[in-house]
Amino acid sequence: MQLKVENNQDIDLRIDLYIKKNSDMSRNHIANLIQNQYVTLNGNVITKPSIKLKLDDVICIKEVEQKPLDVKGENIPLDIIYEDADILIVNKDRGIVVHPANGHSSGTLVNAIMYHCKESLSGINGILRPGIVHRIDKDTSGILCICKNDYSHNDIAMQFKNHTNVRKYKLIVKGNISCDEGIIDEPIGRDKKNRLRYAISRDGKTAITLYKVLKRFNGYTYLECELKTGRTHQIRVHMKSIGHPILGDLLYGNADKNFSKLNGQVLHAYYLEFDHPRTLERLKFECDIPEYFKKILDKLGKF
Repeated sequence: MQLKVENNQDIDLRIDLYIKKNSDMSRNHIANLIQNQYVTLNGNVITKPSIKLKLDDVICIKEVEQKPLDVKGENIPLDIIYEDADILIVNKDRGIVVHPANGHSSGTLVNAIMYHCKESLSGINGILRPGIVHRIDKDTSGILCICKNDYSHNDIAMQFKNHTNVRKYKLIVKGNISCDEGIIDEPIGRDKKNRLRYAISRDGKTAITLYKVLKRFNGYTYLECELKTGRTHQIRVHMKSIGHPILGDLLYGNADKNFSKLNGQVLHAYYLEFDHPRTLERLKFECDIPEYFKKILDKLGKF
């Protein structure tokens, strides 16, 4: 893959950010390519992702031989919504981590899909995230799309990048939101005081969330949110920013005496819409809120 810096707006941009901007690769994957000397700048191998670019710089990225996936498949039940030769749509349970990471080397969704799909998974995001195009947090439940080959992965990743897909969530927040619907358009970046969190940041990335009130309760609001961008923790950060953190979200809010036994945010990815990568058919998937969510709504109705 070869890229050439031809726009003045890209002058002084970090090389890793430039590659990410002009490809479907994740920033971590790009950093690994640079670290392993697969990237050259004007014919010279580079080892630092922070190098700033100049006009007419030429970047070459060597083709990386795909390594066998080293994640072990585990016979973990999957709630499969749809499956064909290109994609797998699943409803992830609350409490399941999407891919292996520090402290979660097994029992993840990736372990489950490795067992189910065997070798039929894309390898674009590396050996720890086979087939993963997008992700949701451990304590968020709902729909995820898994890609079985690089062709479908590239196509769907581009749809996510261009925001031609539709993603909707249902959630319960603390307090009563007065407006029936609204738009939160606030950039998000890493929280400078807590590396586990994200925050509204002037130098962050554009983040847009649409929300609509589904029902109001005494001190709580049941919402639908649609993502127009896909930043890490986007809905959680945006809800906190307007003074209505998600119920159960201890990272961005406080414990609630009425629901002291909650294990994480009450947030469910219930709707996903995109074009099939091969047939181009517009696909629409929806899954109901989980039982624990329904019980909370029942309890709120009795307040």
